[in-house]
Amino acid sequence: MICPRTVFITGANRGLGLEFVKQFLSLENPPDHLFASCRDPENSVELGKLKDHKVVKVLKLDVTSQIDISSAAKEVESRLGGKGLNLLINNAGMCRKRQYMGNLNREDLLEQFDTNAIGPLLVTQALLPQLVKAAESRDDPMSCNKAAIVNVSSILGSIAENGTGGMYGYRPSKAAMNMITKSLHEELKGKGILVSALHPGWARTDIGGPKAELSAEESINACMNVLSKLSSDNSGLFMSYNGQVIDW
Repeated sequence: MICPRTVFITGANRGLGLEFVKQFLSLENPPDHLFASCRDPENSVELGKLKDHKVVKVLKLDVTSQIDISSAAKEVESRLGGKGLNLLINNAGMCRKRQYMGNLNREDLLEQFDTNAIGPLLVTQALLPQLVKAAESRDDPMSCNKAAIVNVSSILGSIAENGTGGMYGYRPSKAAMNMITKSLHEELKGKGILVSALHPGWARTDIGGPKAELSAEESINACMNVLSKLSSDNSGLFMSYNGQVIDW
């Protein structure tokens, strides 16, 4: 059963991030603190509707802004009061579509790397002290209830599964996120912190489009099931929403 007491989610204003917030709130034993972050809280109507839940704290966080990252980390530390952070879900991401040879430009490519790889890494670095506190407070095995970093990736970032090419900003930036995941696992496993990359499936979001196979609710429901089963046995791996391991 997944029941982390403290959770931090990036990109929580819409799509999969918003659905993660909703499903954590609907748990039989929801978190005591749920930090839902996004770039523009003031204009995030759907997320704003969840502010009435006393456990939810909406934070301004553009993952490409070090000022935002530092501010969010300070707010988390202040509110948790030494309890530590059990689960960080790096969900924020972006995709510039029609990224094929002949129409590439440096600005779009760098923007995707900054949002999809560099940003999540720096968010993780800023929140790591809180994850360490959570891990040190419990002697039980690795899990999302103890201390975990889950990076929402995509099968499009798998080199092994690339059979079509293209998407020269999105694919490499998600592949970079996957390498970051593996490196974090190797560095943090001795501290008892679980790290996983997670493919949420092809879902009907702004990135996935209206023809995708899964609704956001179906995707995250499956992802929550995967999170509940993550352990030291699959830390450092690239997991699919259906529970299968994806080749890097």
